[in-house]
Amino acid sequence: METLKIILTIVEVLASVFLIAVVLLQSGKSAGLSGAIAGAADSFMSKTKARSFDATLARMTKWVALVFIILVFVLNLL
Repeated sequence: METLKIILTIVEVLASVFLIAVVLLQSGKSAGLSGAIAGAADSFMSKTKARSFDATLARMTKWVALVFIILVFVLNLL
């Protein structure tokens, strides 16, 4: 039982570090506005690429946060 708790704690720490990294990799919501004010011209491909990358990061954030919350509950019960 103690070994399971140690393994779950290690997985929880890894999930928390990964969650922090995924959140920090996301671009801010005001990033598009600053580019428009500064006059930066983006092509269509770069805009869709950024959206797809941001969408992937948002999905990853949701799943990693869910795993983190479940691990917290399981470790609390142990």
